[in-house]
Amino acid sequence: MNPSASGWIDKFGSLAKSYQKTYKDFNTLYFGLRETGFVYGIHSGLPAFVTPEHKLSEDEKAKINLLNALYFTFIDKHTDGNFADFLECIFKFYETLEVNQASFLGKIFTGSKTSSKLEKLIDSRVYLEDNIISKTFNSFITNSLLFIDVLLFKRYLTEAENIKKHAQKLEYLVINVTYHALNSKEKNKKDEKLAQLLASSLSFIDGDNQNFDGSYRNILLANDSKWENAYLLDMACLTVWEDNSLEYKESEFIYGIGKDLGFAHEHIQEALAQVTHFFIENAETIPFLKDQNLALQFYDNMGRLVNRLILRNSKRLQKELSESAELVALLSKSTVKDLSKEEKKKVQRQLLDIFKSIPSLAIFLLPGGAVLLPIFIKLIPKLLPSSFDENRIEQSEK
Repeated sequence: MNPSASGWIDKFGSLAKSYQKTYKDFNTLYFGLRETGFVYGIHSGLPAFVTPEHKLSEDEKAKINLLNALYFTFIDKHTDGNFADFLECIFKFYETLEVNQASFLGKIFTGSKTSSKLEKLIDSRVYLEDNIISKTFNSFITNSLLFIDVLLFKRYLTEAENIKKHAQKLEYLVINVTYHALNSKEKNKKDEKLAQLLASSLSFIDGDNQNFDGSYRNILLANDSKWENAYLLDMACLTVWEDNSLEYKESEFIYGIGKDLGFAHEHIQEALAQVTHFFIENAETIPFLKDQNLALQFYDNMGRLVNRLILRNSKRLQKELSESAELVALLSKSTVKDLSKEEKKKVQRQLLDIFKSIPSLAIFLLPGGAVLLPIFIKLIPKLLPSSFDENRIEQSEK
């Protein structure tokens, strides 16, 4: 399954029908999603029945995990429901939430509701920004509050009335709980990154116009959804545990809010133990824990992105390059000596012409996309015969 190529949702549907019993109930689903990091807004794992063809990026894992969570939430309520029923239901859900009012998705909700349209819809929920170039300047490229969609969908399946209003309330509680959790500890740069990530992931309320004065607690005490409260507690634990320690003030806050949410001491301990285990297992891959300078972060993120795009379009690129002898000659020359200004312009122009014919490579045509060409050129030897790079060491020579 390749969630960056069209048809991945149909592929998921064909796989999932053989695994309808993967999650016994929503309880099993919740804890499974927490184990993969999806509940925390961090995507370290995938459903056991999904085998990707390539190493997936965090945003690709987010797409699969969101679809998986929504689908099995639907199956928990409609055990005899098929994938077509799910597609129809999920479109109605997002239309009711009016997510199209804040994006380019107005057309998604007109005409037939197909899996290809759902791919665009899921993209709109996963990505924080529309501009792929600007996203690469930081590692926060995915919506960290995607699990709210799952909780809202669970509610929608039994109580669709006022779902948009409930979405606003749930986001309001999440942002207040995490804000006060951050205030229960000594702040550092990583805390600022986490706060920025959470605030930028809001969909239904404006984080800039919130009053963090403690008045949220009355709404919190009145909230009677077990799984929404479990999520709020897990987000609070995530917020205080990102520095791998729990000071007295933080402990007081966690156990206090856990009590407000209706959980016993043992449940709160388990939530803390789970987030501790998750951090120990995944500390090196958690985005807001990485401390890189802006330029290095940009280059690393773009290098991974371009590498993925090239490898997944390698056959088409091989064909296009093989039909441009002059371009191949110039690229070959660039591996051993610097090209002249005119030659560089010619390479750039001819490469952009090739990218126009391959939709997946439209990133290079965006404003600023030309800065990615050096990364692309560096990876080109992987696409062409070994004669292109006379210094390449083949496996048999090692």
